[in-house]
Amino acid sequence: MQFFERHSGGERVVLVHIDTGREHSIEDEHEFLELARSAGADIVAAVSVTRQNPDPKLFVGSGKAQEIADLVEAHEAELVIFNHSLSPSQERNLERLLKCRVIDRTGLILDIFAQRARSHEGKLQVELAQLKYLSTRLVRGWTHLERQRGGSIGLRGPGETQLEMDRRLINRRIAQLNTRINKVQRQRHEGRKGRQRSEVPTVSLVGYTNAGKSTLFNTVTAAHTYAADKLFATLDTTLRRVKIAPGKPVVLADTVGFIRHLPHDLVTAFRSTLEETLLADLLLQVVDAADPEHVRQLADVDEVLEEIGAKALPRLIVMNKIDRLERSPGLDRDDEGRPWRVWVSAKDGLGIELLQQAITERLQTQTVNKTITLSAGEGRIRSRLIAEGAVVHQLLREDGNWQLEISLPEARWNQLCKHEPLLAAQC
Repeated sequence: MQFFERHSGGERVVLVHIDTGREHSIEDEHEFLELARSAGADIVAAVSVTRQNPDPKLFVGSGKAQEIADLVEAHEAELVIFNHSLSPSQERNLERLLKCRVIDRTGLILDIFAQRARSHEGKLQVELAQLKYLSTRLVRGWTHLERQRGGSIGLRGPGETQLEMDRRLINRRIAQLNTRINKVQRQRHEGRKGRQRSEVPTVSLVGYTNAGKSTLFNTVTAAHTYAADKLFATLDTTLRRVKIAPGKPVVLADTVGFIRHLPHDLVTAFRSTLEETLLADLLLQVVDAADPEHVRQLADVDEVLEEIGAKALPRLIVMNKIDRLERSPGLDRDDEGRPWRVWVSAKDGLGIELLQQAITERLQTQTVNKTITLSAGEGRIRSRLIAEGAVVHQLLREDGNWQLEISLPEARWNQLCKHEPLLAAQC
């Protein structure tokens, strides 16, 4: 059974953007256009609608819906894409009126992800997100879904509608995918434990899609991962071990790009992939410095990082694409003298030495100063902290517990917390 439809590139498409009067609506329209192009759409017409509240039946008003229908007929369009989330009933009503397929923003992003997923895990995650999305949209005016099964000897009775059977099959497939993804996640976890045992810090690239993360990754690691000037060019996490300073190896992780209003199901489905971000010792937030909306994109990335629980991690801002600004490479420091922003061109290799210097400094100079308490039975951990040179002062209390004042690099402290479960509660 075919659970979901993927439209092939080159379909004739009408785009519908809804201006709700909120901030950044114009920027969203540009991003919507880029998403459609990334999906391979042949855009034949675009409609902008101003509406504060959606119509419960058609989302847009009946007059505007008829205008869209006329455009579909005039341009022989095969698909209409709305830059908004549509309910299943709105989608169904629009398809009946427009006499062509209709998808919303989430469906569009899912289609792009389906085209770009390359790894086994990525394909599983995309299919899972698609099936969850489809499970709410089984009733799309297809009359065969309401027909009942049954009538054979031993099966007579009310029977089972095709809709119920399809929903049951989808739920079964979702369960299978969850099992497979959990298995892949366990394998990824074992690989991560190996890196932790070798005490090699992880630096994760994050940022808005098309900010140049994969290009920067290739430049720093001399890898050849796919990179292109389009949204969501790469989805799968790629890891490479690289020396950024003599004798100082790190693992660099290139992750999926973020976007404004990233569908929640995709964030959930790719949670195991995003764990490379969540467990990183340092985040490199790559920003397209030449994009006039880069400040808003910084805020959008912050929202996604907060959703996955990674907003509090140490972060270094990488202002990329300075070749488009005719700006020289540079390194900006905060009030404490720590690097917090680097200006580079990943494409031309400008500023990469400064970036490597900043990464080295941040991994070495970020200091944790705190007081922890260890019981008498946790002497092994105490001995390890002393061996690390992390203990500034220690006191044996009357209750038999040790009170330790420690000071050590933040990246090293994070690694110790990962290795020592008894320390994790005090991290």
